[in-house]
Amino acid sequence: MTKEQLHGLIEKTQPNICQLVACKDNQKIYSDCWNNYKEDDCTHIMSATKSVVALLIGIALDKGQIKSVDDRVLDYFPEYRVKRGEKTIHDVTIKHLLTMRAPYKCRHEPWSRVCSSENWTYASLDFLGGRGGITGKFNYQTVCLHILSGILFKASGMITVDYANRFLFEPLGIKRHKVFTAESAAEHKAFTVGKTPKGDVWFSDPQNLGTPGYGLCMSAGDMSKIGLLCLNKGAWEGRRIVSAKWIEEMTRPRAIEESKYWRGMDYGYLWWIIDRSKNIYAAIGNSGNVIYVEPEKNIVVSVSSYFKPTVFDRVDFIRQYVVPFLG
Repeated sequence: MTKEQLHGLIEKTQPNICQLVACKDNQKIYSDCWNNYKEDDCTHIMSATKSVVALLIGIALDKGQIKSVDDRVLDYFPEYRVKRGEKTIHDVTIKHLLTMRAPYKCRHEPWSRVCSSENWTYASLDFLGGRGGITGKFNYQTVCLHILSGILFKASGMITVDYANRFLFEPLGIKRHKVFTAESAAEHKAFTVGKTPKGDVWFSDPQNLGTPGYGLCMSAGDMSKIGLLCLNKGAWEGRRIVSAKWIEEMTRPRAIEESKYWRGMDYGYLWWIIDRSKNIYAAIGNSGNVIYVEPEKNIVVSVSSYFKPTVFDRVDFIRQYVVPFLG
């Protein structure tokens, strides 16, 4: 398949893709754009944000700002007043959050309750725990994951975007990001589902803490740098950004109950494990935003996309067409 044929195939069968960057052996092999997007334009990468946050947590652990993933969540919020009768919350750890094994007192994600509150971290803590105790069952959450941004702030004294700029983005040559906040629910929704290019921003709460479950805006070129950092075990151009130990632990597969619902994937620390036998893993966000890493072939593929709900075949497309194209 030629570059022109791949461009046409994407245009026809994956119409919401805005940018694609593919790297092999640490070299950019293919880069292209669609839908009037330019190379440096950013899209809202949705839940792929989670995987970037996993790297920030790893950096904080390397620096000793966070002692261990086994730290109890409430150790970082001594001022938080636990709801009467709530006991489970006391035993929830950072690892429970990273692996999506934390218990919550909500059947569905409490977007309105959290995002209309004055403090999204405390509002999320209000839903943590429950009478069922800690079962260890996989429980994928987005909005209440905001607790991780609160922990990072408590541990480092820096808001999410500043921490990312200093210790991750700038070392990788990614443009400095800025805080973006919404003045209304309508503006929040417009940001989340908008199809036009975004700036270098991270959606944030009233305290300017970036949302760790979604909200980060990046180009496919930016995303490829995140993937290459992981491929190279936390090193970038001879500089250590995050420990190899963390990359290994972050991408270690943990089986998911009812895996058919999750397309047979496993989970690491906020990264999806695509193929445990080959250690293929990916950051995956709604609309088909993906950072795909295949260490055996030394390949990274990043895809940015405008909002289109329930795009489930993007990783399949990468494996079927883009990886073979790279040889």
